[in-house]
Amino acid sequence: MYRLKKAGIIALAIVVSGAVILGAGWYFKSKYTVSNVYVEDNVHYTDEEIKAIVMQGRWGNNSKYLAFKYKNREIDNIPFVDAIDVDVLSDDTIRIRVFEKPVIGYVRYLGSNMYFDKDGYVVESNDTITVGVPLVTGIVFDHMALGEKLQIENEKAFDMILLLKNILDKGDEPLYADKINISSRNELTVYFGGIEVSLGDDMATLEDRITQLRGILKKYEGQAGSLQMTTYNGEGRYSFRPQ
Repeated sequence: MYRLKKAGIIALAIVVSGAVILGAGWYFKSKYTVSNVYVEDNVHYTDEEIKAIVMQGRWGNNSKYLAFKYKNREIDNIPFVDAIDVDVLSDDTIRIRVFEKPVIGYVRYLGSNMYFDKDGYVVESNDTITVGVPLVTGIVFDHMALGEKLQIENEKAFDMILLLKNILDKGDEPLYADKINISSRNELTVYFGGIEVSLGDDMATLEDRITQLRGILKKYEGQAGSLQMTTYNGEGRYSFRPQ
């Protein structure tokens, strides 16, 4: 009798615990079911495409779960997206913020401007020129397609362009290059308006030379010519040949 009573108590406890868990789960799911979604900062994907990417799986419509899952989460498998963040505005309302990969340059291909990101993926194709994004020449490729990685012989070129652009973007007055040429020997030549700047292949001193370059470009503003900075030695030496 005692054993039967004990077994009954245990069974009852299991049933009650299960009911509590199920009730808590139902409450959590129903209270935080998403009814309203706002999508921000997406360019290459529609709102519906972003929702489909984010709100998938068994708990894909639960605001609390999504906020936890996508808290400044980096994205690896979506071509144009760097990260996604989900904020809970109310129990049934979320805001999805999309952080797209920054464009660092473009190449000309079949009459179009093919813009690529820091990883070399072609993210946009159009006929417009975006201020602050340079034309890249000197790199060799056979073909390309939107959404695919630009296949070039010199993979180091992407790292060189990204390093240069990050340095140019620094400070209160960023420099905007019109064109970047990378030679077969990894020598950088950068064009600012009518001034052609030869920077060579020494990436270790590139930031020092760009710091000096800011003042030099102001000195020769409005002029055209060639600026030689390949033999930079830390003493601020350069040569300018006007056209």
